[in-house]
Amino acid sequence: MVTQTRVHLQTLVFLVFVAHLCEPVCVDVPSGTEAVLGKPMKLTCISCLKREEIKAKTRVDWYYMPDDDEYKTHILRFEDENPKYMDGQFYDRLVWNGSQDLQDVSIRIKNVTYNDTGVYECHVFRKFEFDFFTPSIFHIKEIKLKVIKQASQDTTALYSEIMMYVLLVFLTLWLLVEMVYCYRKISKSDEQGQDTAY
Repeated sequence: MVTQTRVHLQTLVFLVFVAHLCEPVCVDVPSGTEAVLGKPMKLTCISCLKREEIKAKTRVDWYYMPDDDEYKTHILRFEDENPKYMDGQFYDRLVWNGSQDLQDVSIRIKNVTYNDTGVYECHVFRKFEFDFFTPSIFHIKEIKLKVIKQASQDTTALYSEIMMYVLLVFLTLWLLVEMVYCYRKISKSDEQGQDTAY
């Protein structure tokens, strides 16, 4: 019994040590590429920071380029915690949708039109503030957006919902069988205890 307790204690110490070494994770998720006509659309842009890089001056610029054009239109600049919306087709339809720590520097387009089809670029410039050293990074993410009339049927969501209900029914039945089994076992042990008492 002492060895089992020692093994549990060593395992607990190991898990605490491993958890201490873990760092928060920032995951760059791909942006959606299909927008539904007349609906809002989030263009996701993630620019991860490491813990020691938190003190950084960040500027984010969003550009739009129609499919049939090579000229980029500057549609938004975020700098000094302040979004600046540029004049043009997106002026009153863009919303800054980034996080406070500026790892998520996404935007949302309200009331999407067919004219919003094209290529969007997210430019992230960071200048880090250390004592005697000021390194910087520049990150570009490109998103190709297509506007469609109706949302396409997502069969993955339908299948996952069906599987969830099947699993829920299965687990409920399994729990019921386990409860009956335990009840019978307890009843049987009670009967044996009463027989030995007489």
